[in-house]
Amino acid sequence: MKLLILLILLLTNISAATYGELLFNGNCITCHFKTKSVSAPSIKEVKENYINAFPKEKDFVEYMTTWILKPNTKTSIMQDSIEKFELMPELGYEKYTLEEIAKYIYRTNFSKQQK
Repeated sequence: MKLLILLILLLTNISAATYGELLFNGNCITCHFKTKSVSAPSIKEVKENYINAFPKEKDFVEYMTTWILKPNTKTSIMQDSIEKFELMPELGYEKYTLEEIAKYIYRTNFSKQQK
């Protein structure tokens, strides 16, 4: 009985995570910690810059996705981060994957999170 309850709790927690969250935590968090800038700007900082430039989710997701597909200094809205950390490398992800990550970033409040 305890094993069944544990299994149900585990499956509930796994399904509670969004696809975008799983992608972000499996890939982006390697360089972009949630609230700390170490080897790249924190995702909190990235989100703040993108929200200021693109307050509507559709525009936010489109610009972020397009930029990450082909990072370019000229089209970056975070020039200071490029100077500090260098230009983000091309990662080779599909557009759909990046859209899911960008949606997750747009919808998540990173201010309340650790790391």
